[in-house]
Amino acid sequence: MADLKYYDIILKPVLTEKSMNAMAEKKYTFLVNPDANKAQIKEAVEKMFDGAKVAKVNTLRNDGKTKRRGMTYGKTAKTKKAIVQLTEESADIELFEGL
Repeated sequence: MADLKYYDIILKPVLTEKSMNAMAEKKYTFLVNPDANKAQIKEAVEKMFDGAKVAKVNTLRNDGKTKRRGMTYGKTAKTKKAIVQLTEESADIELFEGL
């Protein structure tokens, strides 16, 4: 496994209707590196966003889908999502403000 830095772990936020509704409960959803574990995700969120204190991290993995083009088969890239729950006294993540 490669040595992951905190800025390599969080790839992008997930902006769906379900994830936007969860922000009222201080839950934020991110697309993360598939090799990252929960401790690394927690550290990355706390370092990237000032004032954010993580209470817990839930992760889910999606394997790549099998796709076909003509007679050739291949797979899409596997992904991993993390749902980060912040503590009550934590500051909100500014990335999602105004959406």
